[in-house]
Amino acid sequence: MLKFYHAPWSRSSTIFWLLEELGVDYEMELVDIRGENGAPEEYRKIQPNKKVPAIEHDGTVVTERAAITIYLGDAFPGKGLSPAVGDPDRAAYLSTLVYHDAVFDPVVCARVHGLSYVSNDYPFGLFDDMVAYLERKLSARAWAAGERFTLADVVLGGGINYTMNMLKALPERPVFRDYVARATDRLAYKESAERDAAMAAEIPFFQRMMAGGGEG
Repeated sequence: MLKFYHAPWSRSSTIFWLLEELGVDYEMELVDIRGENGAPEEYRKIQPNKKVPAIEHDGTVVTERAAITIYLGDAFPGKGLSPAVGDPDRAAYLSTLVYHDAVFDPVVCARVHGLSYVSNDYPFGLFDDMVAYLERKLSARAWAAGERFTLADVVLGGGINYTMNMLKALPERPVFRDYVARATDRLAYKESAERDAAMAAEIPFFQRMMAGGGEG
């Protein structure tokens, strides 16, 4: 059995899309991370910081998007969305997934919160270096790990889409717009995004936000 711990319109939305790409059976358990005290304390047994996403597969718990993506891609190799060990694209696939979570995400958070620092202050480096690297990477190849769509494009495509189009933290470079258009022009993305929005509309936090004219 595969259980997916999810909060609509959060970092786990990427794993929602990913599961739809894989087309495997799973059970979704909603986690209220936006309640007064965040997720229930009991949830720490699954995720120590009460964050999403997390999965539980046949009794094995996996947390963190990069790890979940690698795990699921390898668990369901017949889907063809994860380069196998020995595939020349495997290195770029793994590097992209870890780079997104270890560099892209914290660098964007630092920029949004106005953190001023020099490159050696933090292991994730500088925002401008990240932008330049991704621009070079996505200009050289159509996809994150080569010439075919993989689960790395779910994670990176979802990250760029959110930070550029919704958070407005990433500059709108043509290569980023083109990449996001390719990545999100997929049935699995469109269906998961529609279902995620419907679930978010039932959450009091987002109901208050929308009533006040805010954006999700």
